[in-house]
Amino acid sequence: MASKRTDIVIERIIASCDGNLHGALEALLLVNEHLEAELYRLYAAVSLADQMDRQPKTVH
Repeated sequence: MASKRTDIVIERIIASCDGNLHGALEALLLVNEHLEAELYRLYAAVSLADQMDRQPKTVH
């Protein structure tokens, strides 16, 4: 069961799409795709930084 706060947020999202539930779901899916892509970029950056930390240091 959703909390009252969650219900309020859901109602606001639907209202922001003029009551169009399909539009609200589509908007949420697009936001989710954007967040997943951002997470992928962050994971890649962390992985690259970790690899660079593991490279042997040379003294010149």
